[in-house]
This record gives sequence, C-alpha cells and structure tokens, in this order.
Amino acid sequence: MFVTVLKSKLHRVRVTQAELNYVGSITIDEDLMDAAGIMENEQVHIVNNNNGERLITYVIKGERGSGIICLNGAAARRAQVGDIIIIISYVMMTPDEARAHKPTVVFPDENNRLIKG
Repeated sequence: MFVTVLKSKLHRVRVTQAELNYVGSITIDEDLMDAAGIMENEQVHIVNNNNGERLITYVIKGERGSGIICLNGAAARRAQVGDIIIIISYVMMTPDEARAHKPTVVFPDENNRLIKG
C-alpha cells in the first residue's frame, strides 16, 4: 500500500506572467525548482490565495534567477499577475517511508527570490 504525502512546497510566490496562448503548464524559475526539489514536467497542484482557485498542471523550467512564475494556457484564466499562489508537489510512498519523510518547504521573498540565510 502507498500513501500520498507532501513532497515539497513553494509557499506564497507571486504570479509574474499569465500566457493564455500557450500549450499549458506553469513556468517556474529554475532556482525555485531546485530549492523545492521540483523537476521539469512534474505534476504540481496550484492554490491561488487571492481567489481560491485550485488546479493541477505540470512544470516547465524557467530562466534561473528570473523569479518567473507564469501560468500558461487554460491555467492563465485561474490567476492574474500579482496573485499569490502556493505550488505543491506530492510523492507516493509506503506508510513507513511516509512516517520518516520530511517535506521541503521554500519561502521565497516578495520577488520570488530565495532568501539568503
């Protein structure tokens, strides 16, 4: 048996672009992807704090250090530039693995940059 648990989260990033005329997905700054352990093409859940919208899509690698968070295709209808969203990835594992698992949670600054600490 497997359970699905939180793998990682980019908490409160700001949408910088919304591109309706695109195939689909979310583009994320590669620095943020690395910090959260999110891979290109990985499924993610998006939660919009401004309007309550929720959606599932996949990740496209964005320019490193750009701070880009761009909803593409139909997802662009679910957020506006400036909205605050949470990007969540999950993983399936055995209950024993899940008990020992520690998710990665990243809290970028207001410009979607990693906070040096």
